[in-house]
Amino acid sequence: MKQTTINAIRILSAEAIQKANSGHPGLPLGSAPIAYTLYQNFLKFNNKDAKWEDRDRFILSAGHGSMLDYSLLYLYGFGLKKEDLMNFRQLGSKTPGHPEYGHTVGIETTTGPLGQGIANAVGMAIAEAHLAAKFNREGFPVVDHYTYALCGDGCLEEGISYEACSFAGTHELGKLILFYDDNDITIEGDTDITFKEDIAARFKAQNWQVLKVDLVKNPDNVMMISNAIKKAQKETKKPSIIICKTKIGYGTPLEGSHKCHGAPLGVENLAKTKETLGWPCAEAFDVPEEVLKHTAKAGRKGAKKEREWKKMFAEYEKAYPELAKEYKAAMKGELVDLASNEDLFAFEKPMATRQTSAVVLNKIAALVPSLMGGSADLAPSNLSDMKNTDAIHYGDFTAEDKSGRNLHFGIREHAMAAMANGMQLHGGIHAYCSTFFIFSDYCKHAMRLSALMNIPVVYILTHDSIGVGEDGPTHEPVEQLIALRSIPNMKVYRPADGKETAAAWISALTGTAPTALVLTRQNLPQYANSGLAALKGGYVLEDCEGTPDVLLIASGSEVEQCVGAKAELAKEGIKARVVSMPCFEEFEKQPAKYKESVIPSSVKARVCVEAGSPYSWYKYAGDKGEIIGMSTFGASGPAGELFKLFGFTVENVVEKAKISLAK
Repeated sequence: MKQTTINAIRILSAEAIQKANSGHPGLPLGSAPIAYTLYQNFLKFNNKDAKWEDRDRFILSAGHGSMLDYSLLYLYGFGLKKEDLMNFRQLGSKTPGHPEYGHTVGIETTTGPLGQGIANAVGMAIAEAHLAAKFNREGFPVVDHYTYALCGDGCLEEGISYEACSFAGTHELGKLILFYDDNDITIEGDTDITFKEDIAARFKAQNWQVLKVDLVKNPDNVMMISNAIKKAQKETKKPSIIICKTKIGYGTPLEGSHKCHGAPLGVENLAKTKETLGWPCAEAFDVPEEVLKHTAKAGRKGAKKEREWKKMFAEYEKAYPELAKEYKAAMKGELVDLASNEDLFAFEKPMATRQTSAVVLNKIAALVPSLMGGSADLAPSNLSDMKNTDAIHYGDFTAEDKSGRNLHFGIREHAMAAMANGMQLHGGIHAYCSTFFIFSDYCKHAMRLSALMNIPVVYILTHDSIGVGEDGPTHEPVEQLIALRSIPNMKVYRPADGKETAAAWISALTGTAPTALVLTRQNLPQYANSGLAALKGGYVLEDCEGTPDVLLIASGSEVEQCVGAKAELAKEGIKARVVSMPCFEEFEKQPAKYKESVIPSSVKARVCVEAGSPYSWYKYAGDKGEIIGMSTFGASGPAGELFKLFGFTVENVVEKAKISLAK
């Protein structure tokens, strides 16, 4: 029955792609025996409880082969119906073009952008290793599962895969197993024109165990695949890659050709494929009843394993009640009430917001034991590490000690962000990562996927704006704010002082969307009226009597110039209101009445100030407002001189206010 089931994966995938007249049949056809062997004989899952905490994770990094996922989820009883396969790639279906987390039961992460899934898998393996080190006790393997991923040539060509796999090898993530569907084909043709490196040598150099299975000479050899998986599981000090030599489009007239990579086989070729494989069903999307009975055995086996785990956990609760309580809270993502903690808002002297973030981070770390993260080799500058104290030892996550909560990602910004996604997706971790704001460009695609998946990863992005100073325009963000603000479902906080920074952290940890904390290098004053109001995204920081003549609106460090300009304008009898706007996204969620109370439509004279691209501000400036922003790159020099050079001064805000009033 195993051969018929392998062919069922192939035929269902090819039929769905043909019906949609869109998709990628090559990978499912070639890698079907790998997927079958894993699901039938090794993957620990319960199809009736797809979120069981100690399940194995499977990530299809080569997400274009999504019909492989959907065929497996259908055959192995995760709730997909035949009709779902028939609606592949159709609007509103449970089977979209690429796997989407939260959309289809059994999908662990959104994949498709090549290499992201590998890095997500590394993040999940980090989470598993950390939680196991933290919670497991002798006789009680509460956290004990594998992370499997399947990739192709394209994933390994992407730089993110090298970053992530280098990290995994360095940190000896032995419960990470990667299948490489090595078929030598990408969209443009044979990989000889682009990709000729020795993958085995590359991974060996990165401290991986390298195993090989030849499915060209030995097609559908489940025994060989099984033996490789067993060897991978036995190696606990290294992650393993199983290089599976396959034929893309196996069993079709297009076998071995790039023509079956990203296009349907065609009606005639599909019919010939069924004939070649000896497929017994005449009707499309039908599978023999014996196949479903065969795959159901794997589901029953997984359900039994979950029952055994729950029985074990009940004994664990009796033996280690406090640990069990903490474990359950972590897996549920529970948090203490942070908003009412006045200590988080205790700031007096001027500080850079990267410093205030460090203070808040370390206070929260003591309150949120599931908080875990680090920096891309910039922790001393980002101030993003959790400091050990006499009361709490956070430690570093290393190959030797995986209980540490401080991660050293190395200079791997892209993989860092994607690994943080994997950590968050795994559960039990509140993940954060950090780098200079300018390098958010390197993180961008993983950040976009955080937003698409609606997961609350926290991004600490320091050294914002021309305040970086002497490092010059290569390190001075100009367009990055508008770029991140343009991502749907991404919260971008640029706080003006310590209390706003605390509010930003609270918003980040208590929401469901990812948050970018954009922080200064230079010192900023602390304001008497700032605080929890920042949770609304925008609020009146300083006001005047009666209706203001002009509104001065800013975020972050430029709030200081607006406060100064308000005082100067008052000397001339001009009434100004200062609006701090740390987070556009949260402000736009507020009721219209609240937004009107902060930025009244009747007050047309406005000055919007931010040391970045002006494009964010036209909505708030209105038809008579002025914007002080950056329309060029920065320059190299002391920060104070640069702010003067580019017009971020009290005097210029005053001048622009008068210009706006005169319109």
